[in-house]
Amino acid sequence: MTHHRIAIIGTGFAGLGTAVRLKEAGIEDFVVLERANDVGGTWRDNRYPGCQCDVPSHLYSFSFAPNPDWTRTFSLQPEIWEYLRGVARDRGVLSHVRFDHEVQEAAWNEEERRWVLQTSRGPYSADVVVSGMGGLSEPRIPDIPGLEDFEGTAFHSAQWDDSVDLAGRRVAVVGTGASAIQIVPHVQPKVAELQLYQRTPAWIMPHPDRPITAGERRAYHRLPALQRAMRGAIYWARETFILGFRHPGLQRRGPQRIALRHLRTQVRDPELRRRLRPRYTMGCKRVLLSNDFYPAVAEPNVELITEGIREVTRTGIVTADGTERPVDVIVLGTGFKITDQPATERVRGRGGRLLGEVWNGSPRAYNGTTVPGFPNLFMLLGPSTGLGHNSVVFMIESQIAYVMDALRQMDAHRLATVEPREEAERAFAAEVDEHMKGTVWMQGGCASWYLDANGRNSTLWPGTSWSFRRRTRRFDLANYVTTPAGSTRPAEEVVHA
Repeated sequence: MTHHRIAIIGTGFAGLGTAVRLKEAGIEDFVVLERANDVGGTWRDNRYPGCQCDVPSHLYSFSFAPNPDWTRTFSLQPEIWEYLRGVARDRGVLSHVRFDHEVQEAAWNEEERRWVLQTSRGPYSADVVVSGMGGLSEPRIPDIPGLEDFEGTAFHSAQWDDSVDLAGRRVAVVGTGASAIQIVPHVQPKVAELQLYQRTPAWIMPHPDRPITAGERRAYHRLPALQRAMRGAIYWARETFILGFRHPGLQRRGPQRIALRHLRTQVRDPELRRRLRPRYTMGCKRVLLSNDFYPAVAEPNVELITEGIREVTRTGIVTADGTERPVDVIVLGTGFKITDQPATERVRGRGGRLLGEVWNGSPRAYNGTTVPGFPNLFMLLGPSTGLGHNSVVFMIESQIAYVMDALRQMDAHRLATVEPREEAERAFAAEVDEHMKGTVWMQGGCASWYLDANGRNSTLWPGTSWSFRRRTRRFDLANYVTTPAGSTRPAEEVVHA
């Protein structure tokens, strides 16, 4: 069995960012396990037409690897994927990556005080595991009767089938979330008929995207400080967005009015406009950006269907009112497994307990990163680390700094294991829940994917991203149970000032 000091799972922003920081610290004894045959994570997998980030390009990138060559203020998927590939190549981490190595199980071995990882290419072991799997890694396939027997082509937006020619076909898009509103305008002009199945309409704001001029790109090359200043300005401007999410009244008086004007301007048909208007407070679900979704839905070859889907037949879709519509291709824009990720059934901590058993439907982690009973496991973009207002790359880099300081302190104090105290994790969860009260995510009148099976918002961080960075600036060893290296006893109560 191959052993490394550190095993990283995944090669998205989280995994690659950790690998780069390890190399910068002079740590070479690590491996990156990737289930696919290339790096990139969600930006490798999501290749559907129109795939674009909804965070500005200058901010949706590593602070240590600015890109002066972004061609748009909001980057398209191919550019982000190429950016990540370039970071992996230029920072020398590809030699550490093991492609086509899907982690099937990770189990803590108490006797040897190390993690054993079973992969599709054989076992590995590591003293420390950093999970960079993220929340947008496992597509959610809806349990619709008859879907498996459909004789046409059906696929999830994150598993786009480029071999399928949509020209002149009858296409059904299920869902009106972030992926669907980007897909619809790109396929609508090609297809003979587009059926759009909407369960809940989304709040859609005008998209401020524009091309970045050649002159701007030259300026960023010549004056890197200019791009850093731009990044900083965008970051602090977006930090103010948290006010609307924490105070729903501000959301209704400001951004919600802009979104309603956007809907009125782009959709002239009052009946269609009525069906596209959300009935919950803006921000309760993810706020979307688009200038071309509404016009596409208003085209004659598009039918907006708000009846629920009862079943899929071999040749079509039947809605709750009994109407069957023939269809050739079904595109599932139905999101991802966020609070019920498959990892919860693959990670076993002390005593063989599954992560899913410990969480019991409500993911929790101290500082969104570590879990009692799972020594030396660090989860990037874990519970309570998502954002509704700013860049998750900022959150990832904050957690990476936390992990790096943990490794430094483990070396300085000669520690074999660290795991958070249960009282620290409970206090953190209680603090998050208290700050969630009164926010639009809890009081907005919708059922969103932010909420877990127990109705708790275990996905988002309820404050500013800067407050999270301050919290994770140093690894707070006093809130951890540790085991000294060489000790033969279980995890000990060692006091660290």
